[in-house]
Amino acid sequence: MRLEQLQAFLAIVQTGSFQQAAKQCGVTQSTISRQIQALEANLGIELFHRTSHAKLTLGGERLLPRVHKICQEWDFATQELTDLIGGKQPELCIAAIHSVCGSYLPPVLQKFCHHYPDVQLRVTSLGSDRSLKVLKDGLVDLAIVMHNRFLITGKEMAIEFLYEEPIEVLTAANHPLAEYESIPWLELIRYPQVVFKDGYGMQRLIQDKFEQMKTTLKTALEVNTLDAFRGVVRQGELIALLPQSALIEARYDPTLAVRPLYDNNNLGNNSPLTRQVVMVTTQDRLHIPPIQYFWQLVKDNIPENSSKSQK
Repeated sequence: MRLEQLQAFLAIVQTGSFQQAAKQCGVTQSTISRQIQALEANLGIELFHRTSHAKLTLGGERLLPRVHKICQEWDFATQELTDLIGGKQPELCIAAIHSVCGSYLPPVLQKFCHHYPDVQLRVTSLGSDRSLKVLKDGLVDLAIVMHNRFLITGKEMAIEFLYEEPIEVLTAANHPLAEYESIPWLELIRYPQVVFKDGYGMQRLIQDKFEQMKTTLKTALEVNTLDAFRGVVRQGELIALLPQSALIEARYDPTLAVRPLYDNNNLGNNSPLTRQVVMVTTQDRLHIPPIQYFWQLVKDNIPENSSKSQK
């Protein structure tokens, strides 16, 4: 059974004749006849009385409402795809790590809403692992995450490197580490830390760093929002390692202190601790105008002082 056979069936019902149906469908009358014969052969029942006026048989009458629904659904489907290709989609869903949502995304969101006022923009703040999971499950259109080559795989994925930033130390203003202009790792590892929950890229990055140094990360508490980090560290005992973009508000808080890290030669690996942030979607989504526009907006609005480079 083929769609054009069902469309021919409807055209005959609408026009009342094989000849008029052929004109409506833009084919010859013999083509219409062959399509109906094939449909009848497939169903095992005649659909029209062969008279001067094409009248439905009982079987044709039973089939008619079903064919109406099938062809209507097909029309709806093709229209939705046409709208999608033309940029007429009801919503655009984004998942992004917390620091990006609070720092770089606000001007991007405003520009997008001005350009696509009819597209509902939905932004969810999630950890990197969760963001990539909902992207792969088709629940969001685009994700901005901390780079992890083990999680971003597959030829269907499109990846854009955005920036690289240093990891810094957040402490209370009266914490002993706040006295340093640049905190040595040998001093840092003495203090308990508040960290992101399991499943966040930052938690994995810091844990890996401590394993490289062959020392133990003293995890005292796990949280998952930047407000929680600031609130806990402000109490005075715990410290946190966070990316530079997550510490913008903390720098203006007199109860907190932000310090860079100093990597001692004694620890073997004295390369700076940084993280890379990437934007991810699927290749097919990049052909959809609103997604393509948002992708370009993000690329164009990364601050010039971010450590941008080619991946």
